[in-house]
Amino acid sequence: MAGSTHSVNNQVPPLVGYDVFSADRALTAAVERHLDPGLRDEVLGELSALGRTSGSAQVQEWGAQANENPPRLRTHDRYGHRVDEVEFHPSWHRLLGKGVSAGLTAAWDRPAGHLRRAAAFLVWTQVEAGNGCPLSMTHAAVPALRTDPDLAAEWEPRLTSMVYDRELRPAHLKAGALFGMGMTEKQGGSDVRANTTSARPLAEDGTYELTGHKWFCSAPMSDGFLVLAQAPGGLTCFLVPRVLADGTRNVFLLQRLKDKLGNRSNASAEVEFDGTWARRVGEEGRGVRTIIEMVAATRLDCVLGSAGLMRQAVAQAVHHCAYREVFGGKLVDKPLMRNVLADLAIESEAATTLALRLAAACDDGGERERALLRIAVPAAKYWVTKRCPPVAVEAAECLGGNGYVEESGLPRLVRESPLNSIWEGAGNVQALDVLRALQREPGAFDAYLREVGQARGADHRLDAAIKNLLTELADLEGVEGRARRLAERLALVLQGSLLVRFAPPQVADAFCAARLGGDGGAAFGTLPPSLDLAAVVERARPVT
Repeated sequence: MAGSTHSVNNQVPPLVGYDVFSADRALTAAVERHLDPGLRDEVLGELSALGRTSGSAQVQEWGAQANENPPRLRTHDRYGHRVDEVEFHPSWHRLLGKGVSAGLTAAWDRPAGHLRRAAAFLVWTQVEAGNGCPLSMTHAAVPALRTDPDLAAEWEPRLTSMVYDRELRPAHLKAGALFGMGMTEKQGGSDVRANTTSARPLAEDGTYELTGHKWFCSAPMSDGFLVLAQAPGGLTCFLVPRVLADGTRNVFLLQRLKDKLGNRSNASAEVEFDGTWARRVGEEGRGVRTIIEMVAATRLDCVLGSAGLMRQAVAQAVHHCAYREVFGGKLVDKPLMRNVLADLAIESEAATTLALRLAAACDDGGERERALLRIAVPAAKYWVTKRCPPVAVEAAECLGGNGYVEESGLPRLVRESPLNSIWEGAGNVQALDVLRALQREPGAFDAYLREVGQARGADHRLDAAIKNLLTELADLEGVEGRARRLAERLALVLQGSLLVRFAPPQVADAFCAARLGGDGGAAFGTLPPSLDLAAVVERARPVT
């Protein structure tokens, strides 16, 4: 019988049994700010219910199990027949079912659909980020399909359904369907015009036979996929169903699953097409234009996903420090740790506030809001996703050695944190997209200036940052080499404007001082000590 050598004390209780949505003051404020008052009770009740589900011990355990038991590829059955299936842990299916039933694929025709979905996506990401991939792909496929009214009429009700049907069978027999995407190939990632997959027209109008490959195929267990291939008229978008209408499997040869740094619960595959049946979406030769709205939607999900990861990292750090005692007092009350936590908190709130503003613009649909999205989405995708890894790493450090141990959950956040910066176009792609918006769409920058200009005169550091940005944009000589700098400044000024207008003064003051006024260092925890940091940290604390 083992003897007792010590008593266990000064250990922090797990952050479970709470409402992830309602405990996030920045998120709840953003939702209420952009929401029609007539929808307030319905939407807040819906999000709070998802928040309670997300904060439950059971659902958090599902997230851990899905990552500890990654998907497995099964190319053949016991008799040698090719089946090309991906097997998932039951917890993956439970999570995906919850995500679908929470409306994470149902934004397009609901009142305030993009806003409520964005808040839900940000909350649900904090449980388990991997299942966000098929949810995001399915949500984002709708605008691409709408380029073909017949396809949209057939598929959109399935994709926006709140029923999760995991079985591989003809889509017309299912109550709900999921979509994946395949664009990149071995010889070119972001340069999709270098694709070599060929599409040969068949006798039936609009149908083709594909031959080639995809180096990264997202969510390979889905019911359908949007892919790019070279048709006689040029690069074209196609819908590839996983199972054909007669019940036979389409030729969809899964070669292997990627062994990824993070995002372990989610399958990403290499796939071969060899006489694969496909339906054209949009016109021949206009594949990029057809699929670009899907890309824009998934890029916004990258911003939301990173904001969610940052929020969970900060919540865990503040929660830990609020309970942990060190050197005669609570860790959260120590001036230097308070500085670190406040610095992390303003980064998280800035990301959340910006992400929800962009989601609200999607609901508005007006010309000015569409113009704002054209420049703000790639700038936000560039900057917010870049800030996620250092936030996750610093938050883990707040827990000390405990944060380096898998049971804390922080290592999973750290591994997940770089993904959204790479997915859907890495940093250079986003920065160059910002340049294209500046050079080719003057209405985009006008909409941006109108947005940030609403806060002019409220903070001298923001005013100076806007002026400096205009000066820098006045000289576009050699601008490509400065594209990252411009994207960063555009995102920071927009975040500053939103916080000055909507956040508590302590949060806006800290952000403007450190991010716009140059009164902060390269590492977190270097805010000016004269700020009201205690109030910033208290706002970020998750109330259980």
